[in-house]
Amino acid sequence: MTTALHTIAFKAQTHPNHRFQNLYGLLDSDLLVQSWGQINKQSACGIDGVTPSDFKQRLPENINRLHQTLKCKSYRANDVKRVFIPKSNGKLRPLGLPTLDDKIVQQSVSQILQSIWEQDFVKNSYGYRPNRSAHQAVHSLQLNLQYGTYGYVVEADIKGFFDNIDHEWLMRMLKQRIEDKALLNLINQWLKARIKSPEGVFEKPASGSPQGGVISPVLANIYLHYALDIWFEKRIKPRLQGRAMLIRYADDFVVAFQYANEAREFYRELPKRLREFKLDVAPEKTHLKRFSRFHPGQHHSFEFLGFEYYWDTDKKGEARLRRHTAPKKHKAKLSEFYQWIKANRSKRLNVWMPQLRRKLTGFINYFGLPDNSRSVARVYDYVLHSLYKWLNRRSQRHSFNWQGFKDMLKYFQIQQPRVWKRHIQVDWY
Repeated sequence: MTTALHTIAFKAQTHPNHRFQNLYGLLDSDLLVQSWGQINKQSACGIDGVTPSDFKQRLPENINRLHQTLKCKSYRANDVKRVFIPKSNGKLRPLGLPTLDDKIVQQSVSQILQSIWEQDFVKNSYGYRPNRSAHQAVHSLQLNLQYGTYGYVVEADIKGFFDNIDHEWLMRMLKQRIEDKALLNLINQWLKARIKSPEGVFEKPASGSPQGGVISPVLANIYLHYALDIWFEKRIKPRLQGRAMLIRYADDFVVAFQYANEAREFYRELPKRLREFKLDVAPEKTHLKRFSRFHPGQHHSFEFLGFEYYWDTDKKGEARLRRHTAPKKHKAKLSEFYQWIKANRSKRLNVWMPQLRRKLTGFINYFGLPDNSRSVARVYDYVLHSLYKWLNRRSQRHSFNWQGFKDMLKYFQIQQPRVWKRHIQVDWY
């Protein structure tokens, strides 16, 4: 973080009602260069086709050009390229790919917004924030439920959240802390930028912030900060008799209550509150459930961030909260690995085996948490059997026996997964 951003963060922390001016002037060459270093160089290019390698060849000239257009206020947001990627449930997730110019400027503005609102965000928000992760949300939820007095859970998901962010509401929220019209106009340009579909049709969005846009995560957090987090902290919790906590990661959140009547009241009020901000809950993913150590078993369970939580008993007969990979997520991962191995089996091993190792490592790094070793091991064993099957179908002769197969795995450093206890910071509620 630059000195200027540190100053903004300190001002935002010490003056909660301050509205910032002259933020647009922070978009200088130094911040743009820093933003260039932070953006993902592996992401797909935007509608202009400019790749990171193309941009890097003339980096000083490109940064200077961007700075001059911002300084003269002649910068205009480019159209957004729409692509679709498959989801685990078989549906397609729409992504919006900005141009490289837009990504760099969005990253710069994101840092400014983050410096301000990071001082305002409540601790129960974990998504898209520095020094906070999905593992922290998962771990905090488990330990608070294990040692707290919660007996009821509302699991919720917002239907098409990124596509339904209301532009008027979002700009009103940004004005709570920003009085710089030039910066607000810049953000509004990105919200209103035309989207080009894969069929070549251009559409001007009336709502939403494209997933894939660099600035979308911080805008989403600001939106739900006012629409959900503050409402829960300032309006819901003070009138409760029992304990309650909300843990949110992006638009996926869980709310736990001590008493049934208070959980039911929140469950009724939540859709009304979200509708005020032009949002709706996803009915198939939003439920009120009894969740207590006195009601063990997986039929009393809920899901959050790819894990299923349920009460069980340990070897001493004491109640213990367990978590493992959610059944749908587990099944989707098996299918994903199987289809990927089948599609790549005819390629040279030194091309795609390192890719498979990275995919397995990513899966293990996320799901390889205590209580989940069996689920991780089942996925790993399934991957090995699928790999052995399809490698031996590349020709009429078997390519490997088991010993040769094991030697090949050792050569490409594909090893048995290990699940270990990790030191993860926990927030108590």
